[in-house]
Amino acid sequence: MVKLAIFYYSSTGTNYKLSQWAEDAAKEAGAEVRVRKIKELAPPEAIAQNPSWKAHMEATKDVPEATLDDLEWADGYIFSIPTRFGNVPAQIKQFLDTAGGLWAQGKTVNKVVSAMASAQNPHGGQEATILNFYTTMFHWGAIIAAPGYTDPILFAAGGNPYGVSVSVNEKNEMIEDVEGAVKHQAQRTVEITKKIIGSN
Repeated sequence: MVKLAIFYYSSTGTNYKLSQWAEDAAKEAGAEVRVRKIKELAPPEAIAQNPSWKAHMEATKDVPEATLDDLEWADGYIFSIPTRFGNVPAQIKQFLDTAGGLWAQGKTVNKVVSAMASAQNPHGGQEATILNFYTTMFHWGAIIAAPGYTDPILFAAGGNPYGVSVSVNEKNEMIEDVEGAVKHQAQRTVEITKKIIGSN
């Protein structure tokens, strides 16, 4: 059975929702799934100034935080990442940077990985965020499982071949309908992971 870890960072809930959709689809595809949130680094006073941020933190307080054990345990990963100036948030970067020991031991090699992203508008840096994230995965020796154009549903969701991306309005509502595309990407990640671990 494929072991899939879904990692997300979310301040107001978008990437958490994407992760939940991915979890449902991965389980349906036969994977054992762990959903893990990336540890929050922002100071409490910053969070307190944004009611949506504070509410989301409270709503997801019981979601386990990501650990290096989760990285080592999984055969494949899905990362759901908000855009910060066309790059990954500091929280994601800090988590990746702690994995140097696993990388040095070769324990990130041949992990299958796929990524999704969100931003405040359709051209807010989602593609750049995913590509910047994948650069780290190249260093890890991971195998990228991008959705490409493997299903027509991807076009309805905006047609990002690197990974599903979504834009969010000022009310924290997703503008594009990406649920189907997220589920396709998750199922594709499980399918590719099966092939990789089956050939070992």
